[in-house]
Amino acid sequence: MSARDWIEKDFYAELGVPPDASADEVKRSYRKLARELHPDANPGDTKAETRFKAVSEAYGVLSDGDKRKQYDEARRLFGGGGGGFRPGGNFEGFGNSTFDFSDMFANRGGAAAGGAGGGIGDILGGLFGKQRGAQAGGTRPQRGADVETEIRIDFVEAIRGATVPLRLSSPASCTTCHGSGARPGSTPKTCTTCSGAGVVTRSQGAFAFSEPCRDCRGSGRLIDDPCPECGGEGVSTQTRTLTVRIPGGVTDNQRIRLASQGEPGRRGAAAGDLYVRVHVTPHPVFGREGDDLTLVLPVTFPELTMGATLSVPTLDGRVSVKVAPGTASGRVLRVRGRGIAKRDGSSGDLLVTLQVTVPSRLDGPAEEALRNYAEVTADHDPRAELTRLLDEGQRG
Repeated sequence: MSARDWIEKDFYAELGVPPDASADEVKRSYRKLARELHPDANPGDTKAETRFKAVSEAYGVLSDGDKRKQYDEARRLFGGGGGGFRPGGNFEGFGNSTFDFSDMFANRGGAAAGGAGGGIGDILGGLFGKQRGAQAGGTRPQRGADVETEIRIDFVEAIRGATVPLRLSSPASCTTCHGSGARPGSTPKTCTTCSGAGVVTRSQGAFAFSEPCRDCRGSGRLIDDPCPECGGEGVSTQTRTLTVRIPGGVTDNQRIRLASQGEPGRRGAAAGDLYVRVHVTPHPVFGREGDDLTLVLPVTFPELTMGATLSVPTLDGRVSVKVAPGTASGRVLRVRGRGIAKRDGSSGDLLVTLQVTVPSRLDGPAEEALRNYAEVTADHDPRAELTRLLDEGQRG
């Protein structure tokens, strides 16, 4: 990305967020726009595809803390049009040349900028990819941007793990020119005007003034015969299918990193990473608490009162669980080893909550039996302990 891009593009406007937006606000806005503008959702819509690329570029800068800090600093220094600067980074009084601050402050440290570190020279060196004695950013390798996408899997797949195909439309190294930007059979040439530096520098007294090379537009290379697929960029939007291995035990909203599967790097640099955010569809029966599975099991009053052996479902079949006589409703029973497998080879447990079900209607014999039970247990007051505690509280 050129210095002019940093200064003139409003990445905050692209994502529809204010400059003081939090990282979460930036992420939410990007994910919303990416879903709306994704090429798969807008087949044949070139405007949506162009916006999708712009939104992805903006997110690539604003989601990276260091890049965002550098971008904000560049906008503060150059984008406001004040202090002798105009948008585009030109210094008034010196024509169309760009004042080379990285040369001026490269060795003056914090004293030049009133802070620690390399001061303003380091800031501009980081932004524009140029440090004293180094080539311009146009010819330096640039790591590819990270990419984020989303998938949805069901509850059992999340517990046991799964291999799922992922269809992804994103910038990728052009398959026609293999990233060179030149038509197959031809090779980019080093720009003779700037000797591959990407900038032309001239001295005037104690100052050095630099401007992007007009012949190569700051890239340091000349492509006489551009690739017809990518127009000389070396990168094109492509749809590819990846096979993603989802590890067992993944949680809802967890991100999985696929190294070097993001956007391709420029000029031989490494590719960025792909982050896959996993959404898990809830199960109609089972829940989850960490590495334990949870289950609410309906039981009858006689089963809790007299005790019983119950058949309990698990993800791997059914198991028998003994309920002791006099067990209260709401009691949680632990079935060990029937939860989620852990990395150390052990497994979590299945937590079974016993919940009494009350019949909505009783037939004649059942109702009569229940009335007889109520009569023979009339001396038992289930609320006696509650009454005692309330009385003690009032006396205290």
